Amino acid sequence: MIRAIAIDDEPLPLEILEAYCQDVDFLKLEKVFTQAGEAKKYLQKFPVDLLFLDIHMPSISGIDFYKELEQETMVIFTTAHSQYALEGFNLNAVDYLLKPYSKERFLVAVNKANDFYSFLHNKAPQKSNHIFIRSEYSLLKISLDEILYIEGLADYLKIHLPKGKPVITRMTMKSIMEKLPADFIRVHRSFIVPMKRIEGVRNKTITLSGVQIPIGSSYQEDFDKAFKG
Repeated sequence: MIRAIAIDDEPLPLEILEAYCQDVDFLKLEKVFTQAGEAKKYLQKFPVDLLFLDIHMPSISGIDFYKELEQETMVIFTTAHSQYALEGFNLNAVDYLLKPYSKERFLVAVNKANDFYSFLHNKAPQKSNHIFIRSEYSLLKISLDEILYIEGLADYLKIHLPKGKPVITRMTMKSIMEKLPADFIRVHRSFIVPMKRIEGVRNKTITLSGVQIPIGSSYQEDFDKAFKG
């Protein structure tokens, strides 16, 4: 069960949020607040897992409120002002709800929170079949089986999938390698590939899904060991 509170200076959005939460069996909305100061005092005594947090409030912005929290808590920002989306994304928000939002859009956001909560608190030694990536102001769940290859572009990555456009995220090659299982191997300073996707290797070039990817000289030895193994 995910424990949550909601903070908004307007009562009506809180009433709507409370009604939406009643139909979500994995979510318990413990309290709602129209005053950020009261919410902060509550969190000091009763930490929660998730915040529904309005950004545009008179006493303090939701962004500043979240920055000042000493505890690690998931957050879904809610606001009528779309210009705040980028900063909310930079704070690692689970999602961003633009008012007025529908119940369907609300459910998308809380299901993301539930998936991420399960991922963070999964203590069983089982192998995960997905990773979470932040892209386009949201948290995306990507199946490892769907990844064709990963391309590095300075501080950004392009995760290539069988369908649609690549997922672009601000992340380093090193940081994503820490999220990936052992069957993903870095073959070049700019490329990571899943071993099972490799169709052939010739002249220091890997072929997979109709794409040719070079093998960097400094990665050749590790690749040869992994490929032969």
